[in-house]
Amino acid sequence: MTRRAGWVTRLADGGDVGPICAFGATHIRPHYTPLIGAGAADLQVTRWWSVEQIGTAVSQGRIVVAEAEAGDGVVGVAQRGWDGADHVIYKLYVDPACRGQGLGPRLIAAVVGQLPPDARRLCVEHFAGNVRAGAFYEREGFAVERVERDADDPALDVVWRARDLAPDERAQR
Repeated sequence: MTRRAGWVTRLADGGDVGPICAFGATHIRPHYTPLIGAGAADLQVTRWWSVEQIGTAVSQGRIVVAEAEAGDGVVGVAQRGWDGADHVIYKLYVDPACRGQGLGPRLIAAVVGQLPPDARRLCVEHFAGNVRAGAFYEREGFAVERVERDADDPALDVVWRARDLAPDERAQR
């Protein structure tokens, strides 16, 4: 668990499943609808923010949450997984009211803190239509490696990025 400037980031536990799902239900549709359309935004919530999906990821130790120390509940979520041998951030979301305050980089650091000591790089993926996410990941040192094209909608192309983990990041784990 890390505490900095009013935020606590920590590994999610079983009691967080409901609040994480509620966070997704509250924030994902409004975020994605203008970027990828209402149908695709709904699919994101039903597929990736269900109790079953979140519960499994929490039980496997793959989700970190951010909370305001003031007790405002979950204000950020990051979920990691794998793509082959690569460690991947599949979710990284911050409550819009908390954006621009350094919480996104703190969630990345919390994910890095959960990686095994021999992890040498971290990948992320995002929709091409999510230009804000692309700019954020670029600022955080993630370079584009490939783009998986959607047959019907370029906004739904999946952009894959990677960042080598610096020795000082690895030493903190």
